[in-house]
Amino acid sequence: MRWLNWRLASRLSVLTMALLVVLVVAVLNLRAGQGGSASGQPAAQPTASSSGLQGTPLDGRPAPGFQLTDQFGHSVSLAEFKGKPVVITFLYTHCPTVCPLTADKLHTVMQQLGSDAQRVAVLAVSVDPVGDTQSAALAFSNTHKMTAYWHFLIGSRSALSPIWSAYSIDAEAATANSSSGSVSHTAVLYVLDKQGRERVLLSDDFDPSQLTSDLKILLKE
Repeated sequence: MRWLNWRLASRLSVLTMALLVVLVVAVLNLRAGQGGSASGQPAAQPTASSSGLQGTPLDGRPAPGFQLTDQFGHSVSLAEFKGKPVVITFLYTHCPTVCPLTADKLHTVMQQLGSDAQRVAVLAVSVDPVGDTQSAALAFSNTHKMTAYWHFLIGSRSALSPIWSAYSIDAEAATANSSSGSVSHTAVLYVLDKQGRERVLLSDDFDPSQLTSDLKILLKE
């Protein structure tokens, strides 16, 4: 699976340079130059490096909102989890390799968090609108013991595609071949703080203790 597409690579290269100058100012200028809005952002937001978060630092911009249906058939929106740290990942139920491992590691994180697991939100967004039916999402959640810990979000291609684009997930071309059982997609996890801001990015080979530590830090902020 591809780790990063050009948009993510561009963002990370700019952030690396920004750390050598003035991180917050450079990030805000970049957002403005890309046509995004930096209005309403505090002048000094916490950064991953200053807070002790592990992972690739992001710029603290508000995460793009969305609303989909979960494995129980309930409508779920990102906005309803404001006040909780949020992990957003992108999976599909018939994945033979990375997705099951990611789900198992997320279960380990929930176990490590203990009672704090209910104070965070985990959203798994489908990258296979054809194969990821509600019953498949529920079965996958049960198999990996995540039914009570996450929302596996499904939808039509028209509903999912804008979310992939907003989060720089390359799954567009691969979904045409989803009937074959294999979907190639960008495999990353976004970690958001309680205000819904993008704080760090993790690759699919993340260590559970790394994410557990990040979530504990964000719970204290």
